Amino acid sequence: MFDKAFKKVNTFVDFKTDLVEAEVDDDQETAKIKELMVIIPDKEEVANDVIPLATKPPTIVDWKTHKEGKNNYFQIIRADGSSKMFRIFSQMLKSFNREDLEVLYKLVKDRYGSTRPLEDMDLVLWNDLINMFEPHVEDTVWRYQQAYKVLEWKLYDSRRVHFLRMQHMQIYRLVEMKYPLALLTLSQMLEKKLQIDYESEMAYQLCKLIIKQLKNP
Repeated sequence: MFDKAFKKVNTFVDFKTDLVEAEVDDDQETAKIKELMVIIPDKEEVANDVIPLATKPPTIVDWKTHKEGKNNYFQIIRADGSSKMFRIFSQMLKSFNREDLEVLYKLVKDRYGSTRPLEDMDLVLWNDLINMFEPHVEDTVWRYQQAYKVLEWKLYDSRRVHFLRMQHMQIYRLVEMKYPLALLTLSQMLEKKLQIDYESEMAYQLCKLIIKQLKNP
């Protein structure tokens, strides 16, 4: 019994040593993940993020599409009767919060159900929202992704959305949802680096998720 006890004492490792080693490993992992991000401040994005929640605009109740000359616009209408025009979906994200995004998705679903819109602008909006909230491996955007090169990868932090711009294709995705991304796409995303307005836990977790998907497809 004495020999066993003496052996345990001689082989005991101070828990503080384990903690220090764990902290070093965490620091190294954080540093590696940080290399996968690039901070490009967007003044308009940051300005929207600092608006107090109480002053956020009322909920969206409808949308319409307009054409002026060669330009097409989305008109987003809110409960108080106010509205704003947007040319592309990414402009909406800068003025939206996550609730706005979810409400607009529900409005589009309620209007079209399982059918596809006929108007080009409505079809674009429908495609963006469906691919974001209801990704399906057989959808064209996922089946042909390997044919296109990744050009840009950006995080809209307060909306919990990240944006992937590829040749001839754009994809908007929810941070917390896993999508049928090809290994080549995942690899190119990390090579291009994640564009962020500021460092956040969400950005780190998103990079870790993409790394995990790349290692365990």
